[in-house]
Amino acid sequence: MEKLIITAALTGAEVTRETQPNLPITPDEIAEAAYQCYLAGASIVHIHARDQEGNPTQSYEVYKEIKEKIEAKCNIIFQPSTGGAVWHGPEERLQPVELKPEMATLSCGTCNFGSDVFMNSEEYMEKFASRMKELGVKPEMEIFERGMIENAKKLVKKGLAEAPLHFDFVLGVPGACPATPEDLLHMVNAVPEASTWTVAGIGRHELPLATMAILLGGHVRVGFEDNVYYSKGQLAKSNAELVERIVRIAKELDREIATPDETRKILDIVRG
Repeated sequence: MEKLIITAALTGAEVTRETQPNLPITPDEIAEAAYQCYLAGASIVHIHARDQEGNPTQSYEVYKEIKEKIEAKCNIIFQPSTGGAVWHGPEERLQPVELKPEMATLSCGTCNFGSDVFMNSEEYMEKFASRMKELGVKPEMEIFERGMIENAKKLVKKGLAEAPLHFDFVLGVPGACPATPEDLLHMVNAVPEASTWTVAGIGRHELPLATMAILLGGHVRVGFEDNVYYSKGQLAKSNAELVERIVRIAKELDREIATPDETRKILDIVRG
């Protein structure tokens, strides 16, 4: 079985200091959180930037500062979000890709997102995929519903993305696909052969789905973007604490942890 890739989703676009006092917001805080997750065993950090007021931003300059600060600390893979917040337009959302990161997310369809709608038209998806391919950025296909896997496969058929694909199943978002074991298995069985995949369970679903992924040969995403708690009623102290728990579980199940360079090899990431 492949070594386990752990992604740390540090901040997200919705979480606030009111709900998680330890949320990293500034570039320095995000970079330090990334470093602590790297020390704990994560090989990828999924980044949402915040402005000086703590609001979600897709600013090229803010992402650039975060990227440089993380790279000064460690070898972890910097993966910016192109999802941003639901109110960001496609041009805003694409800005971090211009930094030519090793990876970036590519949301593969429109879905309800709580009380909002997360818009990803075919035009958006093709635009994002085309630009990532031009810049040599590895897309992580973000999947919130089963049909989005078909949208990702269509991008390959159109020559806008290259197989094998890497998927991230984001399960348990209110309004999108639930986060049951059956839902995860349904997703896993639907991806093309030779694909790799990660699961991000939202809230209380983070730990059980992560454990399933470890057993099934998939990979795991944890962090404050998806879940601010360590256990019921107990806030996590840090993103790194959530990573450390996955490392412990994986070791108990005899699954080795991938380093950033091993992750690059598994995902076929070519460093620029």
